[in-house]
Amino acid sequence: MKKLLLPIILFSVYISAQAPAGYYNGTAGLSGYALKSKIHDIISEKNINWHYGDLPAFYSQTDLDRYYDHGSSNTTILLDIYSEIPSGPDAYEYTSANLISTSGSEGLGYNREHAIPQSTFNSNYPMFSDLHFVIPTDARINQLRNNYPYGIGNSTVHHTFSNSSKIANSAIPNYVYTNRVYEPIDEFKGDVARMLLYFAVRYENKLRSFNHSTNINPALDRSALDGTAERAFEPAYISMLLQWHNQDPVSPREIDRNNAVYNIQNNRNPFIDNPQWANAIWTQTPDAIAPQAPSNLTSTQSGANYTSLTWSPSMSTDVLGYNIYQNGVFLTATKSTSIVVDHLNPSASYSFTVRAYDQGYLQSSDSNTATISTLTTDPNSKDLFIVKYIEGTDNNKALEILNKTGHEVDLENYSIRVQYYNSVTNTYYFGNSFEFEGKVPNNESFVILNPKSTLSCYTNAEAQFLTAGDALNFVGTQYVELAYKSATIDAVGSKFVSNSYGNISLYRKNTVTQPTSVFSASEWDSYSIDYCQNLGTLSTSDTLFSKTDKVKIYPNPVNENLFVDGNEIEKIKIAQIIDFSGKLIYTEKVPFKDKKNISVQNLPSGMYLLNLDGKGYQFIKK
Repeated sequence: MKKLLLPIILFSVYISAQAPAGYYNGTAGLSGYALKSKIHDIISEKNINWHYGDLPAFYSQTDLDRYYDHGSSNTTILLDIYSEIPSGPDAYEYTSANLISTSGSEGLGYNREHAIPQSTFNSNYPMFSDLHFVIPTDARINQLRNNYPYGIGNSTVHHTFSNSSKIANSAIPNYVYTNRVYEPIDEFKGDVARMLLYFAVRYENKLRSFNHSTNINPALDRSALDGTAERAFEPAYISMLLQWHNQDPVSPREIDRNNAVYNIQNNRNPFIDNPQWANAIWTQTPDAIAPQAPSNLTSTQSGANYTSLTWSPSMSTDVLGYNIYQNGVFLTATKSTSIVVDHLNPSASYSFTVRAYDQGYLQSSDSNTATISTLTTDPNSKDLFIVKYIEGTDNNKALEILNKTGHEVDLENYSIRVQYYNSVTNTYYFGNSFEFEGKVPNNESFVILNPKSTLSCYTNAEAQFLTAGDALNFVGTQYVELAYKSATIDAVGSKFVSNSYGNISLYRKNTVTQPTSVFSASEWDSYSIDYCQNLGTLSTSDTLFSKTDKVKIYPNPVNENLFVDGNEIEKIKIAQIIDFSGKLIYTEKVPFKDKKNISVQNLPSGMYLLNLDGKGYQFIKK
């Protein structure tokens, strides 16, 4: 058990520390990797991603030492698991103001420590500032830990620190890695394990793209990730993490921290709320028999740049997913029995096969081969593209991205990145990217918003992605791009120059239907500062003043009541009235359940937009 002071005060924390009602809905009856994937979906939804620079201020909410050397009234001293001495006074202590960059010895200041090294994900957001695994630790120990994994050290000790944690050569049982590891003290081994297991669940769909074990020289390879989405870590490393998790149970400190982080970034560490899930997920007994192959692979639809594949599942019961091969080369994996393969060339021929893989990561033989030919042309967009760009007052930054490709798009490999200028070296460079997640259906758009924004027409609750990272801190002089892997898909502004789009909104013209990697000002309409009319709707070309719309509004001009008529208007979920400066004037949910009008008698005279579930209708108030 933990050695904690103030047990009477902390007892009440155990009683009240619970996830919000319904937070883990859908997990009942699940186990293994199915449970892991469901938890991933839950804890990944609508996170608030803050800037790396915001973390020190947050540490005063998440990491105060109210458990060992200080009481519950502590408002300044941070708890550093790398230097905390549970049985007595610490050798040194920090406040959130003691942040430093480098240190030649212990006790001079703290760093923001990534429990999973940031080199794993190239320092990109949202991982870069995720409070669940980015913690305050002594700067010197952080530096010496470098990107070595956590582990069990042997007798070859390189550094011993003030609380007896150490850096030594690895002695992890059954693990081929023999390079250096950082071993925390027993008091915090469970804390570390639960942070790493959180990472494995939160970023499940990105794990394959992260830097992981290459097996070129396993004895020296510092990454414990194994490149799989489900298991995440090498088996011997998972065994160690589960041992740490079970031997060092969840503490009141972790419960308090989990609740505090939830209040800040809107998601939780599931292994603090439900410790039993770690064993339920990772205690697997895979067999040594390769699964049966899937069958009936076929293409159901193809365009100029994509094809849709479906197949009959493997008959084996322990199948986790399917690996897709394009022209004999591994392309991607999916848990489904269908996939859209995009970024293909027009008028080209491709062959595809699929293999099932099981809990032991054994692969089946190939399915049948499906050979397809893409079309020469089609009416769709060849890729996603930016349709709205807001560079407004202070943090009022937003982008809207549209899918008109003719198919659902997996966002796993898409990112937004911004170019910066170094005046000392006179060079341009890209800041930390923000990586998207999830999928966007055809004919829909999504908004990425700075969570510090105060735009009157769009809120954090409405945005699909929220980040205060570099990608949503752009100013009008900078170049902003939508990227797929390392390729530029669409852009706002020009590279390697100082642009002139400060404090304005840019809306893509109705005539533009394709992304372009080279910005052209002629494709955009420019509006005043903080203008964000119709943000979050499908696109300007598809939603404003549609002549084919079946919904009618009358009278227009209107004096007192604006009536709405059309098929199934009772199913409209939200009505908004927006003025032409972009200011939200009025909102009503399910407005036509029992009536067909909206009162506008209190509106000043002028022109307005009635927004019904994202479709805009212009009217004049007399």
